[in-house]
Amino acid sequence: MLQTAADLDLSTRLLIVDDDPGIRELTAGFLAAHGYVVDTAADATEMRAQMTREAYSLIVLDVMMPGEDGLSILRTLDRATAPSVIILSVIGEEVDRIVGLEMGADDYIAKPANPRELLARIRSVLRRNATAPARIEPPAPAARPLQRFAGWRLDPIGRQLLDPDEVVINLSDGEFRMLMTFVDHPRRVLSRDFLLDHARGVTAEHFDRAIDVQVSRLRRKLNRGDMRGGDDLIRTVRNEGYMFVADVETR
Repeated sequence: MLQTAADLDLSTRLLIVDDDPGIRELTAGFLAAHGYVVDTAADATEMRAQMTREAYSLIVLDVMMPGEDGLSILRTLDRATAPSVIILSVIGEEVDRIVGLEMGADDYIAKPANPRELLARIRSVLRRNATAPARIEPPAPAARPLQRFAGWRLDPIGRQLLDPDEVVINLSDGEFRMLMTFVDHPRRVLSRDFLLDHARGVTAEHFDRAIDVQVSRLRRKLNRGDMRGGDDLIRTVRNEGYMFVADVETR
């Protein structure tokens, strides 16, 4: 374990998981010099052993490791109780990064990682988690009438979306929550942070890319034949977020 001698926030303990000992020690030393308590692990077994002994605020997790890789490790973590996770992925491995984010990682950074960029990402994730508002629970289902927009019908009680031909469109839990957030705030620009906190909750994927992936999937579900589709209903507002542009009728 590496740590600075003064001005150390003992509640902010980090874990670096990487099979390369040189990277582990260099990264740990750099982060310790900036005020963090830092432990290291070479693989999944060491990581889990460390987690039984210490409470971590954040894990920096390499994807490409022999044996159990980073994505497999990430899959086993309970996202409701596990620390925040930043995954390290080799440049060009876009699939690994997207899959990692969808599985619950808070951020990613390409390898080889610039130590100052990694430090900035760590600070950003920790700051977001420290300042995130309490999750706003949706009203009880019995209090939610039907929501109608552009010929579509959203049933909050039955958790169903029906297209204008009364065909039920299957939505995942994340897609349903995302659509509910949009129809509850029509014709307003919703930032990615807003969507993260209201549609997905503070224990879910805390990274902009996770929202972009979810919106893309929801748009595909709303693209049905000649009727007004997802690309028209959910507008991208550059550098700001997304806007649900349909008029919503509640009854």
